[in-house]
Amino acid sequence: MNILGANIIFPEIETTSKEGVIAVGGDLSPARLLLAYRSGIFPWFNDDEPIIWWAPNPRMVLFLDELKVSKSMRTVLNRNLFEITFNTNFKAVILNCKQIEREGQPGTWITTEMADAYCKLHELGIAKSVEVWQNGELVGGLYGIDLGHIFCGESMFSKVSNASKVAFITLVNQLKKENYALLDCQVYNEHLASLGCREIDRSDFMQILKNKI
Repeated sequence: MNILGANIIFPEIETTSKEGVIAVGGDLSPARLLLAYRSGIFPWFNDDEPIIWWAPNPRMVLFLDELKVSKSMRTVLNRNLFEITFNTNFKAVILNCKQIEREGQPGTWITTEMADAYCKLHELGIAKSVEVWQNGELVGGLYGIDLGHIFCGESMFSKVSNASKVAFITLVNQLKKENYALLDCQVYNEHLASLGCREIDRSDFMQILKNKI
């Protein structure tokens, strides 16, 4: 097990465990978080745990041209039921992601320490959000880390049907316009797979990441 100290460094990606853990400890300073994402690493831990750093293999990603938008979602988008903004209320988005109840999950991995750290990254222009509004109320959104040509998605929430999907699709369309290479979704889940995301080998992900940083 790699234990991090005060120095802002990470072990070689090849030292990652079979489960995907590369290191434990350290802090959530902006410098360390930015180095982590640029190295293909992200933090994921519960309140009662030390900071755990992950670099899973395989890696769940979306190649932007592979986005799947169902016929019903196209109808939702065409009806203009929502107003979408970028980076207008990052804190509200991450706090909603922290508080929303998720099926099959007893709690959240977004600790208060984690939320504060990402709000600092937002102030530095590194963490970004998409907000979805309906009748003036924030009803959905997502946030993540913007590396310039790769967007690392962290979490999304929805208070009404389809709001998080609208945020996701809107983000992907914007990333396509700006010629991003891909959207990093970290680990597999069925919801992401339904939108066109798929797993690739970590070495392939790292190659794309290094080519774009």
